[in-house]
Amino acid sequence: MTLVTHNILSAREQECLVWAAHGKTSWETGVILGISERTVNFHLQNACRKLRVNGRRAAILLAMHRRLIHPLPPWHGADMPASRHHSAMPA
Repeated sequence: MTLVTHNILSAREQECLVWAAHGKTSWETGVILGISERTVNFHLQNACRKLRVNGRRAAILLAMHRRLIHPLPPWHGADMPASRHHSAMPA
């Protein structure tokens, strides 16, 4: 996950939006970040307020459009499927 500095959003708000962009629920994001579901929702609500939008989808889209967050593909890093680690050379 890539976070942008010099941003109206806090680092934690950015993290929560990035995980939401990957389809994670607030509970799943909380487990990943080691915080409560309620705290995740707090950060998402703050992000929505700062971006002046209603709802996490609108916040994700606007934050991506403004380049405030840059979600990486789900296969980035250790989560990458084995087939993507190897070149596609014929056998």
